[in-house]
Amino acid sequence: MKAPLVEIQDLVVRFKGDRTVHAINGLDLTLQQGETLALLGESGSGKSVTLKTLLALLPPKRSEVEGGIAVNGTDVRKLKGKALQKYRGGEVSMVFQDPGLALDPVYTVGAQISEAVMRHKGVSRDEAMSTALDMLRRVRIPSPERRLKNYPHELSGGMRQRVMIALALACRPRLLLADEPTTALDATVQIQILLLLRELQREFGMGVIFVTHDIGVAVEVSERIAVMYAGQIVEEGTTSEIINNPRHPYTQGLLAANLHDVARGERLNAIPGAPPPLEERPTACSFAPRCPIAGPECRASLPDFVTLAPRRRVACFRALEAAAAE
Repeated sequence: MKAPLVEIQDLVVRFKGDRTVHAINGLDLTLQQGETLALLGESGSGKSVTLKTLLALLPPKRSEVEGGIAVNGTDVRKLKGKALQKYRGGEVSMVFQDPGLALDPVYTVGAQISEAVMRHKGVSRDEAMSTALDMLRRVRIPSPERRLKNYPHELSGGMRQRVMIALALACRPRLLLADEPTTALDATVQIQILLLLRELQREFGMGVIFVTHDIGVAVEVSERIAVMYAGQIVEEGTTSEIINNPRHPYTQGLLAANLHDVARGERLNAIPGAPPPLEERPTACSFAPRCPIAGPECRASLPDFVTLAPRRRVACFRALEAAAAE
């Protein structure tokens, strides 16, 4: 297998303030070129922080980062100045959850896309504007010549998200980070955006890390899923393995919480309790207080990863017992 496009080793992220928040606690993750990985988990599990760490967007005076972060062989934590500017948008791009906040309201769509192309590709304004027009066509925006002159507030939510995708892909990055880019859209537009992202990912051959708390979205976009809880990955495998044979009790709880049951008038099968406070780095299984099968060892120590198959792993004492029984 080729060297990974993304390799994260023992990542730790803390935020400092009136209290210290341990947002990421020993995260290991790899992504191959051209692969799509979904980070799945509840709000507050550390998914977005992981993406911002990859893009070196965390505030340096309020955060502490430890561990290794490499993208295409580059040590992200060592990037400074112009090298960091070249990395952001050139090597790695991000599609944010709310394009209304991510796009600059005082510049036209064409000006924002062309500016990124000029900075990263060193081409003339005319060439950059031509690239911007081509990208708007690729993301299937109607009347792209006219939309180049529009301001973000003149577009619908779905159109703004397509512009955000065009901006992110204009410089042909190796890695695309997508932070719940369809959450604010209605169901029909959401499906269109997901299909568009999948098509462009295959066309450009990018690696994609897609953050979501929606299992249906994860199934639609990804080949692999990593399930996060309290700043740690608790289970990882192919999408089919995770959906059809979840091993961690948290993953099983997520899959059991099916809104279709509510639509049929049934009670939501929710996971009891709440995620743990993050003021201290965990010394035992973070999910144990909510887990229906937790034992004394779960509350006393951190479980190691159990490797069930190549690139298939789970951090759970009970999963080890189940694997041994099989």
